Amino acid sequence: MGARERSYRYVGPAELKAGVRHGDGGRRVGSAAEFGDWVAERSAAELAEPFTYVVGTDGVLRLAPRRSEHVACAGGAVVLSAGEMGFVREFARGAVRWTVSEVSNQSTGYCPDVTSWPGVARALDRAGLGRPSGFTHEVVFRRCPDCQEHNIVREDYFVCVFCGGDLPEAWNVDPSL
Repeated sequence: MGARERSYRYVGPAELKAGVRHGDGGRRVGSAAEFGDWVAERSAAELAEPFTYVVGTDGVLRLAPRRSEHVACAGGAVVLSAGEMGFVREFARGAVRWTVSEVSNQSTGYCPDVTSWPGVARALDRAGLGRPSGFTHEVVFRRCPDCQEHNIVREDYFVCVFCGGDLPEAWNVDPSL
């Protein structure tokens, strides 16, 4: 983890975190071999959709089926980032290489900032995966200082959809950080 890298606690519905049991968590993908094992177990239909992912504070990518809760994928733990990720096979020079085709920070349970990309990039590099230079879909999360609701900022319109209050320019979702 970088010197100024932020980690994210789960800030979603308490009942979802309460449902996480010991041993829950996404599949650890810390190397090209681990990714190879994981992808070999996936069907073509599964691979056609993005997957739920988290990057733990250990810097390791964890993957789960798309409709999985991020807090379950993380085993209830703090993360460096969370979102959705899709993969494609590329063929080059007679070899097959897996590449991340799409990746977002879309997790309403953790609400990671767009600045969480470096942790994702390191985890993907460690897993031997080709990747884009940043999130292919960035989601901007903010907590309203007036009503405390979590918001997704669209088109740089920093106004709370719940109460109309102004939203801050800087990430502020977790009040304890």
